[in-house]
Amino acid sequence: MTLRTLPIIFEEIARSRGGEPAIFWREREITVSELVVESRRVAGGLVALGVDPGDRVAIWMPNAPSYLAVFLACARLGAILVNINSRFRSSELGDILGRSGARILIYWPAYRGVNFDEILADVDPAVLDGLSAVVVHGDEPARTRSVRTVTYGSLCAASPLADDRAGAGDGCAIFTTSGTTRAPKFVLHTHRSIGEHAIQVARSFGYDGPGAVTLLMLPLCGVFGFAQAMASLAGGAPIALLAQFDAEAAAAAIQRFKVTQTNGTDDMFTRLLEARREATPFPSLKWAGFASFNMAAEPLVATAEERGLRLAGLYGTSELQALYARQPVDAPTARRAFAGGIPTSPAARVRVRDAETGRLLGADQAGELELAGPSRMAEYFADAEATARALTDDGFIRTGDLGYLTGDGGFVFQARLGDAIRLGGFLVNPVEIESCVQEHPGVVAAQVVAVPHAGRDRAVAFVRLAHGASLDETALAAFCGQRMARFKTPERFVAIEEFPVAMGPNGVKIQRGVLRDMARRLLSGER
Repeated sequence: MTLRTLPIIFEEIARSRGGEPAIFWREREITVSELVVESRRVAGGLVALGVDPGDRVAIWMPNAPSYLAVFLACARLGAILVNINSRFRSSELGDILGRSGARILIYWPAYRGVNFDEILADVDPAVLDGLSAVVVHGDEPARTRSVRTVTYGSLCAASPLADDRAGAGDGCAIFTTSGTTRAPKFVLHTHRSIGEHAIQVARSFGYDGPGAVTLLMLPLCGVFGFAQAMASLAGGAPIALLAQFDAEAAAAAIQRFKVTQTNGTDDMFTRLLEARREATPFPSLKWAGFASFNMAAEPLVATAEERGLRLAGLYGTSELQALYARQPVDAPTARRAFAGGIPTSPAARVRVRDAETGRLLGADQAGELELAGPSRMAEYFADAEATARALTDDGFIRTGDLGYLTGDGGFVFQARLGDAIRLGGFLVNPVEIESCVQEHPGVVAAQVVAVPHAGRDRAVAFVRLAHGASLDETALAAFCGQRMARFKTPERFVAIEEFPVAMGPNGVKIQRGVLRDMARRLLSGER
């Protein structure tokens, strides 16, 4: 398959196996040809709304076949899809819409009882006024102030756009990632980076093999789910698609569609195994890739192995896409428990640098991972300064991750060098949460840490209160819950007179390790 633009790649797929199922969605089977035809019509509908090459189209909804059709439509137009976590709320939504300069917002107002209309109505009116239109995934258009509102069905009824208006080096997708300030960075990927990575993952993960079927239980708004979906389509493996993760639904889909491969987090696989009592509940699964965000990985890998499920550690970032590397499926349990592995692309390059001396390190020496390859982002959209900081002169990404080389072309990821934390399966910058907490009139300053407790990482906010203010944890939690996704809201709030500090070579620094110890004792009930 010659790598060109994504529409050309998918036209080739449609010609070679267009009648084969590409997606199992509820009670429907959707073929590659049907997906391509729908994407052409959606592209025509977006043109009618005034979308031009280079314009940004934001999508804020759970998984659905239409999500993929919208992406392929934007790719055909030369437009850029801005992926927004469906769990984000008004503050986050407004920030991303405003800074990305999105022309269109596509959302699903009636999904699972969440009142997306109310959340959208809470967005700054100046941001909404910058939209040309809002597209509702459903039958009844919502009223969103003065913004023009149309249904997704009306896009699908448009005359199909036949021509391809993009180049292989053009941007086609933006993913948000946590940065060193409150505002997340916008990671821009191109037709080339997404298309080539999809092909390489399909080959490495066996999605192009006979009888391959994948289960997608990860959100498409993030690179973890998105990379799996694109690789499945590129390789010809039908996708059993879930709108969102539900252990019972996922277990049923594996058994019903004889799924051969899936990817997820440690928590997902723990819950999957709990959902079925059989000794070997998923015999069709050849193996599964996992990311360990919440618990020690080796016990999970061993437990899964006892029940016939072979797990292999993965590695990826928004900048390099998910599924960048995976541990060998036939490796011992101890190795498969590590994040990292062998890069999926033969053209990928991995090195480790000592963060203090700048010296490149050999095998088994820990330092900052620097990675490169065809899956690499083009830039941080509209942020040349951040792009320059992230990229080396020879094209490697400075990951900010601690790891070491294994001597066989692979590597092991150990931890983040910085203070980013994992909450709800997402990498979150604590500064973002701290800034939100500090918006409360009763809070002068905040520091947020995360510690493992009861099977997952939980955030604890230490706050310095304004003079005369008293601590009300319930009120602070409600305040944050209205402004951020609920998984970012701290589990506990603790009033503190002064943050613990230490004088270092570069000045006074807050001792986050001391705060983590305090949070651990608090959650465990120790004094």
